[in-house]
Amino acid sequence: MKLARLGPPGAEQPVLVDGDRTYALAGIVDDIDGAFFENGGIEQVRRALADGDLPLLERAESLRIGPPIARPSAVICIGMNYAAHAAESGAQPPEVPIIFLKTPNTVVGPYDEVTIPRGSTQTDWEVELGVVIGRRASYLSSPEAALEHVAGYVAANDLSERQFQLQESGGQWSKGKCAPGFNPLGPWLATADEVDHGNLALRSWVNGEPRQDSSTADMIFDVGFVIHHLSQYLTLEPGDLVLTGTPQGVALSGRFPYLRPEDVVEVEIDGLGRQRQVMRAFQDAEVLAHG
Repeated sequence: MKLARLGPPGAEQPVLVDGDRTYALAGIVDDIDGAFFENGGIEQVRRALADGDLPLLERAESLRIGPPIARPSAVICIGMNYAAHAAESGAQPPEVPIIFLKTPNTVVGPYDEVTIPRGSTQTDWEVELGVVIGRRASYLSSPEAALEHVAGYVAANDLSERQFQLQESGGQWSKGKCAPGFNPLGPWLATADEVDHGNLALRSWVNGEPRQDSSTADMIFDVGFVIHHLSQYLTLEPGDLVLTGTPQGVALSGRFPYLRPEDVVEVEIDGLGRQRQVMRAFQDAEVLAHG
């Protein structure tokens, strides 16, 4: 199944996308969030669809597409999880997963505009497979058991400001990862039973020019390993998001320029859809608007 959320920011409604039909889920569930996953929401929706209880949503195509999950309690990211990306970044492939965090307010819709942070000269793109947690995960017994805690998968763009991340970081990466809007998700969540997470093509473009072209088969640490590993150090809650790393082809490599206002970034993962963001310049008025 493909689950999505449509409507203005903060007022999205949950839907099921089935081919060219969009079904409203408002009468079945409140939202696609932690409570939805924890309380068997996927099975509820599946039964309602099979029973013919879901109404079509009229004019769905006219609505903004929001992130397919409501704001998660945590966004945990894996760095350097493709050997070629580690090499282009000037690093050796890690022997254990590298972990950093993004704040939940980075999560936005797949077609929302993204503001380049004030003072940024090194804003970068990163297509990534996102893993959405369906069941609480703590001290899991094996990578195989970890996969039972996955609700589904999403396409993500782990936008990064490299100077903030690497030169002004104090040794941690999150300063360069947490600008508002730096985590476009979607357009939909595909449930785990419909995704071959170990063999998905990932691609990105800037202004129509190809940048990244790889496969999740090239991950150093696969999804099961990552979720199992994380569960030994922290507790993943239903609705949490794990980003699994990006392949080579980013601006940090030195082969491409960093993003500028009016640049158009597109990322795509097979079966998980394609995103498009227009980058816009930071305006001083935004400081006043946000205090």
